[in-house]
Amino acid sequence: MKRFLLSVALMTATALPAWAQAIPLSQLSAYLNSLQTAEGEFTQINADGSISNGTIYLHRPGRVRFEYGGGDDDLLVIAGGGQVAIFDGRSNSRPEQYPLQRTPLHLILAQNVDLGRSGMVVGHESDGTSTRVVAQDPENPEIGQITLVFTGSPVELRQWVITDETGSETTVILRGLETGGRMGARLFNIPQEIASRGYE
Repeated sequence: MKRFLLSVALMTATALPAWAQAIPLSQLSAYLNSLQTAEGEFTQINADGSISNGTIYLHRPGRVRFEYGGGDDDLLVIAGGGQVAIFDGRSNSRPEQYPLQRTPLHLILAQNVDLGRSGMVVGHESDGTSTRVVAQDPENPEIGQITLVFTGSPVELRQWVITDETGSETTVILRGLETGGRMGARLFNIPQEIASRGYE
């Protein structure tokens, strides 16, 4: 679970001229709600400093797939059906599973993302080139926070930080994100993945 929770290194805010103001929360919410499908490469920096690479498949609402190392024989993380499952290709054990709602990632996978919701955003600033938003679940702040980093013209999600309930951070940096493609439901079907691997 800890390896799955993702984060970016925090950026320091500086005094900003008028042209470098943070992108409004309403505009960021609209962008996330328009992001139905996306596929690209990612680099993950784990809390212990180790680095992983892979491919991400995103299908809002509620679905995401992280393929580490480019194949199912390595680590695979799937969110779908309200659950998150972590598959370790080197193990014969069934995947670890837990509710998606217990991870800050569910905030951007929701049916309707509203960053203007009371108590959700606890940080919103620009460093002159990107906008950083720190968000939490207002009803369950104890599960941690997600820090989203966007660039503008046009708005694009570049990376995120997940800080878990212990304070550990993991970084995911997105590259070459292509949006609007078609994705099969099989990519996000946890029971089918379990069956295909022959777990008892």
